[in-house]
Amino acid sequence: MIGLGTIINGAAILGGGLIGLLAGHFLKESIQKIISVAIGLSVVAMSLSGIVSKMLVPVNGEFKTQGTYVIIFALVIGGILGELIDIDAKLETFGEWLKRKSGSEKDASFVNGFVTASLTVCIGAMAVVGSIMDGTKGDYSILLTKSIMDFVIIIAMTATNGKGAIFSAIPVVIFQGSITLLARLLLPILTDAAMNNLSLVGSVLILCVGVNIIADGKFKIKVANLLPALIFAVVAAFIRLG
Repeated sequence: MIGLGTIINGAAILGGGLIGLLAGHFLKESIQKIISVAIGLSVVAMSLSGIVSKMLVPVNGEFKTQGTYVIIFALVIGGILGELIDIDAKLETFGEWLKRKSGSEKDASFVNGFVTASLTVCIGAMAVVGSIMDGTKGDYSILLTKSIMDFVIIIAMTATNGKGAIFSAIPVVIFQGSITLLARLLLPILTDAAMNNLSLVGSVLILCVGVNIIADGKFKIKVANLLPALIFAVVAAFIRLG
């Protein structure tokens, strides 16, 4: 069944969120904070792994770097476009709407939890590749693996940031479901080079999410405004950057 992977992923986020919500009532604030730091460090570590794997290439027994210009091109152009559209503000507005509709007006961390969790589980090559595999071959194995990872992440995020994180299931279903439905049209565009660029730039964005989690409000990178960089990462594959 095409689309089953996204359905499973959405259900895993909901299930993990409910468990995290219950667990959060039994955790002291100090424990919640250390869990939040642990999540941030884990996200940073995962993102660095993705960045290094795409940027360092063995050549004649030595490691050479690649992709620097792709990152610069995609982040600068994508960031300008995202800032003009102000995706971050629109995502927060949607979070505020969900906050009102779910009767969570008194939950100060709702919007932050929703935005942070949404970016964490939406960005990344697994979401794109898994959705394409699901849409073209009915193979949801990648999304199943992602669902397990998201399940664990959302448990921790909901325990520390409240129920806003549960609603990250909505953008995940919309994003991955759209790619699944359009998979056959996107397949010719997403060449190996395009997917490598997408994975590299996606890992950089995930790194920004991890930094935001660790910063805990001291400063904020508007990661949502950098999302168009993913489009320009694909474009870069056809203009031979980096």
